Amino acid sequence: MSPRNNSPNTPMIDPTKFGVSFSIKQCRNFTIDPSETLYWLINDMGFRRFRLMSYWDEHEKEQGVYDFSKLDKQIKRIGQAGGVITMCLGVRQPRWPENHWPDWAWSLPSTERTVALLKYIEIVVERYKNEKSIIGWQLENEALLKTFGERPEVNRQRLRSELALVKSLDPGRPVIITTSTSWGIPLRRPIPDIVGFSFYQIVYNKGRYSQSFHRPWLDRLRARAIKILWRRPSFIHELQLEPWGPQSIWEMTKEEQDKSMSLDQMRKNIQLAKSTNLYPIDLWGGEWWYWQYMKNNQTYAKTITHNLCY
Repeated sequence: MSPRNNSPNTPMIDPTKFGVSFSIKQCRNFTIDPSETLYWLINDMGFRRFRLMSYWDEHEKEQGVYDFSKLDKQIKRIGQAGGVITMCLGVRQPRWPENHWPDWAWSLPSTERTVALLKYIEIVVERYKNEKSIIGWQLENEALLKTFGERPEVNRQRLRSELALVKSLDPGRPVIITTSTSWGIPLRRPIPDIVGFSFYQIVYNKGRYSQSFHRPWLDRLRARAIKILWRRPSFIHELQLEPWGPQSIWEMTKEEQDKSMSLDQMRKNIQLAKSTNLYPIDLWGGEWWYWQYMKNNQTYAKTITHNLCY
């Protein structure tokens, strides 16, 4: 099945309210074509707001040798559709292994790693800061999280330097930094222009599924505290709409996937996120929806569009 539905009946999902993350690495994990997946998210699903990744180990595999061709194409396609983009910057970006160090950079001493990282961030910002479709930068996804991912290196001082660099290169666009827990608020600098929250309901940890303590009232309270303390807005940068279980999604049976992300759970997560009133809400799981679609299962896509558009 090829995603070539150009039906005028496909609703456009309001980009001021909802967006979706897109990862070329996750497409590879599902062995689905990234270009077709992005096309489907735009034309069949109706998304016009995207969070894209500038993975360092993709674009500078060899020190000083850059290849942004794939990312350029993603930006061009979204721009041609009239869409908008928040671009992730830095080494810590969504999808495993979470910290996307090129091997050559990870082998450097810590001080030299920092210099190399700052240079890479500068290259990315300078390359794309004139793209009208890019409306903001997300700096270091869950930057201070120590307990998840490979090659972690939490460095608050470096994060401050990264934020200062991005603001000096592109002072007109907002910089987003996401909280590193599902409950906290930023109390120490750096303080971004916008604070992002993740929103999960069914989580898997230490061999069992459990219900997250995440509730809409908690995020409303967090957002209010950040507004009072720092005069900064908050939004949901990652709404769980894909399974989380004992194996990678593509290795799990449908029954196992349904334990954390059944159709009913998808509807519930969307409605709970809406009730926070913390817009825009960026959804998490677009690659999985397309993988299901290619297996002739269109119910996930229909569930999402129905709950976002009506």
